[in-house]
Amino acid sequence: MPQHPRIPSTTAGLLTLLAPTLALAQSAPAAAPGVSGSSVVQAFVGLLIIVGLLMLAAFFMRRIYGGRPFGQGPMKLLGGIAVGNRERILLVEVQDTWLVIGLAPGQIRTLHTLPKGELPQGATGLPGTQPFAHWLNQVMARKTDSTQ
Repeated sequence: MPQHPRIPSTTAGLLTLLAPTLALAQSAPAAAPGVSGSSVVQAFVGLLIIVGLLMLAAFFMRRIYGGRPFGQGPMKLLGGIAVGNRERILLVEVQDTWLVIGLAPGQIRTLHTLPKGELPQGATGLPGTQPFAHWLNQVMARKTDSTQ
């Protein structure tokens, strides 16, 4: 029957297994604490390269999108109101059409389609502003009057 090395169960046995590792660790020269100048320069050059790559990517994105700022396109959010905790009604402009859109968790529905018009005076275009709610009530009232 072949003999297997016995696994020590005491602290002395564990030190016997770790003795070669401890001897190597003690014989290695201790590195001077602190940061050398060359590592600071390396970090700075790396940072400059990353910032340069970000600027280059922004330049190419601007060229691809024709100089328009990011996020502008054929759709514009004109306003919106909250009708519940997680439900909203938004007014979105798409070319020459206004869409009244209902948003709920997991659902987006077109509630009404209108030709492009004028927002009332004082409308800031920010979601949740009172002028949009007033305008929406007026449009809905006109819609119900015209269908009767």
